Amino acid sequence: MSETIVWGVEASPYLLKLEACLRFRQMPFRRLPRAGSRRQNLLTFMRLQRAIRNRQVMRFPAMDSQLDEYPSVPFFSPDGSQFQYDSSAIADWLDLNATRTPALTPAEPDLRFVVRLLDEAFDEFGLYMVHHMRWKGSANSTPMGAVTGAEMSRLLPLGLHRLVARNLPRRQVRRCPYLFSVAPADYQAGVIPALTPPTRQGFPPTHSLLEQCWRECLTAMESLLEQQPWLLGGRFTLADASLYGQLSMNLIDPQANALLRELAPRTHAWLCAIRDGSHVGSAGTISLQPALAPLLKFVMSTFAPLMQQNLAAWQHYSSRGETLFNEAAFDQGRALYDGTLRQHPFRAAAKTFQVRVWQDLRQEWLALPTPIEQLLQDWLPNNDLFSAAPAATTITPVS
Repeated sequence: MSETIVWGVEASPYLLKLEACLRFRQMPFRRLPRAGSRRQNLLTFMRLQRAIRNRQVMRFPAMDSQLDEYPSVPFFSPDGSQFQYDSSAIADWLDLNATRTPALTPAEPDLRFVVRLLDEAFDEFGLYMVHHMRWKGSANSTPMGAVTGAEMSRLLPLGLHRLVARNLPRRQVRRCPYLFSVAPADYQAGVIPALTPPTRQGFPPTHSLLEQCWRECLTAMESLLEQQPWLLGGRFTLADASLYGQLSMNLIDPQANALLRELAPRTHAWLCAIRDGSHVGSAGTISLQPALAPLLKFVMSTFAPLMQQNLAAWQHYSSRGETLFNEAAFDQGRALYDGTLRQHPFRAAAKTFQVRVWQDLRQEWLALPTPIEQLLQDWLPNNDLFSAAPAATTITPVS
């Protein structure tokens, strides 16, 4: 008998987002490896790895062989044998294939674009904030290594889950600079060096920038939730799922969780309520309301300029024959560029999957009916970035 499966671990905000979407669509599922038997886990893992090797894991409705990159997790299978990836694309598949309404992404062009924008913004820039708040903000208290090790214990050979529990935090801390979190020189976190968020030669520190952004995002959410229950008003959408997936990642991190509850008690309660299923069955009217304006302003001052600079960097390097991007390029010091975000300098590697995200949003913007585009211009500061030529964007190639 076929079974809907989500393959992933609690450490992934995209898994949390995907599960919230599945619950909203009232589609029963099982999360593996946490809830599977050793036999089921091994069989599913082997099927998944074979599908990855054969490039048979799909991104709905179609993959881009030049820009798309398989993630570590999560993966989704509606039948236990065919696999999909990318939480946003899976949400589109659910809207098309699940029988219950309403949809996660609304059909109205203005609402659809805003939901898409918020979804992608928190998938990309939101990840930087919450990853930082876990491995820097809760450096000496996050239990994520032990939690992941326990989840993997029903897949790995006996005892190897302890290595996961030990090595996952070290790996994730090492990845901080790739995920935009660069410590200032001589930074100390009161933990062993392997768990201390690193600096990186030539990379400007970004800790203060990310923490400022995290707090500003929470302020915007507090203001919004004081006036309405969901980002677009009366019901849960993909935008809520994306923001939930990212911010709820910190609920398990003691110091970050305590600070979140202190700074944003409404948001904290909202995240816990979604975790417990409060969004299931929400079906009210959605619209663009003034309560959303601060959050959109935040997105257009962080995500949008960062994506435009990434696109410019990718175009620069790909036009010169560079073929290595993303984390592999970062590790080798290739496809690096210097940019500025909110007047803070940063250094990053060009990321192809973010190129696709931004290109898709730009194309959707340009396809909007003129009256809708003019309406949204009042809601979206810096909206000229959706049509601006990337070549005119100021970045400095490093390699």
